[in-house]
Amino acid sequence: MTLQTILFDLDGTLLDSAPGLMTSTNTALARCGCPPRSLAQITAAMGNGMADLIARSLPGGAEDPRFAACFDAFQEAYQSDMFTGSAPYPGILELLEALGNRGCRLAVVSNKRDGAVKALCRQFFGERIAVAIGNNIILTQEAQRLKISVGDSEVDIATARNAHLPCFSVDWGTRTREVLEAHGAVSISHTPEELLRALHGHGVKTAIVSTIAPPMA
Repeated sequence: MTLQTILFDLDGTLLDSAPGLMTSTNTALARCGCPPRSLAQITAAMGNGMADLIARSLPGGAEDPRFAACFDAFQEAYQSDMFTGSAPYPGILELLEALGNRGCRLAVVSNKRDGAVKALCRQFFGERIAVAIGNNIILTQEAQRLKISVGDSEVDIATARNAHLPCFSVDWGTRTREVLEAHGAVSISHTPEELLRALHGHGVKTAIVSTIAPPMA
C-alpha cells in the first residue's frame, strides 16, 4: 500500500450525522414558522454545507426572507444537537484502525463549520484522526497538501478532480450507487471492508473517497 495520508469527509462517509442535523434544522424551521423536514429530505439536502442545508429546507430557498434568521437558529441549536443520534457507520472504526496500522496518516476535511468538525471527531474517533479541519474554503488546499482525501459529497469528488487526485466513492451514506455512477464515479465501495481493499490496491500516494458525485456538465 503506497497511500500515505487519507483525507476523509465527515458527514455521510465516516459519520451518520443526519439525525442531529434534522433535529437542529427542524428546530430552526419551527422558530421561523416553517414545516419540518423528514430524515430522508435532510439526507438528500446534505453535502454542500450547513447554509445550503438550510436553503434547501426553506420553502423559498436561499432567497427566502427568513433565511438569515433560520440559519442563525440552526447554528444555535446545532451546538447541542450535533451529537443527537450521530454515530460512525458500521465498520468505520475498524477501517480507521486498519489504515492506521498500515501506516496511513488519517485526517478529516469537511465543509461543515470547523468547531463542529473538531468536536465530532474528538467525540467519535479520538486519536484515530490526526487532523480535523472544517470550512470548505481550505478544502482543496488541504487535499493538495495532505495528498489523499475521502469524502461524502459531490463537493468532494469535484475537489478530487480539481486537485487532480484519483477518486473512490462509497454508497453507504447520502447517495446511491446509481446516483454516483450517473455523476461519473469510477470506483464505488459498498462497505468499509470493500473500501479498505480498494485503497490497499491503489498504486499512487494521492486519492479521494466520496459518496456524492458532482453534477454532470
